[in-house]
Amino acid sequence: MPAIASLVEEFARYMRDLGDTTGLRLDAAALERDGFGPDPAFRGLVAESSGSVAGFLLYHAGYDTDAAARLLFVVDLYVTESARGLGIGAALMAAARTVAARSGARQIVWTIDRRNTQARRFYERIGARDVEGLDLMCLDV
Repeated sequence: MPAIASLVEEFARYMRDLGDTTGLRLDAAALERDGFGPDPAFRGLVAESSGSVAGFLLYHAGYDTDAAARLLFVVDLYVTESARGLGIGAALMAAARTVAARSGARQIVWTIDRRNTQARRFYERIGARDVEGLDLMCLDV
């Protein structure tokens, strides 16, 4: 948990540098509380390079009523700057694709910050496409 939490903090700094003002609440305690136990809110994949955690991908199951099909929703994907370009992000997405297929999902979906052009280029290189006509909305509870 501490290694992933450290990468989460690095990810938050990266996003702040892009102009994101969202406050970071995810830490090791939240990762453990919400990602483990009898009813986890998410699951995760971790990549190592040279014996250290170099990236992570967090996801949860979803459902698309239009397609009447399961999907896998990627919550976060992050690879530490020093490990970028080594294929770690692509390997994490490939592993997520395997998880999705095994669960019967027909798609992997995620959101992307419009300012994160580096991420957009990465996703396009691995074959992802924009979903035309949809915008993300939220409602606080």
